Amino acid sequence: MTIDTKDMLNSILQSISRIDYVKPEEIPNIELYMDQVTTFMENQLGSTRRYKEDKILTKTMINNYAKNNLLPPPVKKKYSKEHVLVMIFIYYFKNILSIKDIESLLKPLTDKYFGKNDGFNITSIYEEVCSLEKSRIDSLAKDISKLYCSSQETFQDAPAEDREALQLFSFICSLAFDVYVKKLLMEKLIDQLPDNSSRKKEK
Repeated sequence: MTIDTKDMLNSILQSISRIDYVKPEEIPNIELYMDQVTTFMENQLGSTRRYKEDKILTKTMINNYAKNNLLPPPVKKKYSKEHVLVMIFIYYFKNILSIKDIESLLKPLTDKYFGKNDGFNITSIYEEVCSLEKSRIDSLAKDISKLYCSSQETFQDAPAEDREALQLFSFICSLAFDVYVKKLLMEKLIDQLPDNSSRKKEK
């Protein structure tokens, strides 16, 4: 089977260039019931699914997030715009970090800034972080292109019929190493957060 890696890479880079975030103004200003929250998240983040049957968010997930202190409890079974923003953070973190690490990251923020109507709040934090991430898209695309080019230089001595597949494997390994190093760094930084540091000392 011939793998058209150049077409695949171009497709990935085009996808990266189209990455956007859910803007706070796109979230309804009214409080939402759980069904409305799951429908909103499906509509907004559905394009990030790998498979059609994948669920972005379910009632069970939401209940588990609240149970594990990742999400402040709803008020009279209704969720605010800030609840939705916290769920978006959780959605992206859960593919990389453990539930405990996500709690360590988010709980100090929700304890201090959740529900604040004036000044600095969860919405402010969300907008600042998303703005930083949007500014990195071009450099991220360049880094991936560079990794791809490097992978194409590997396995020059391999049998011709296997070279393309091995170079693809090399490209995937390079991407995996990048993710591994960043995940390791994230975990080390989370371990240094005040609550985690004090827990370590107690142990």
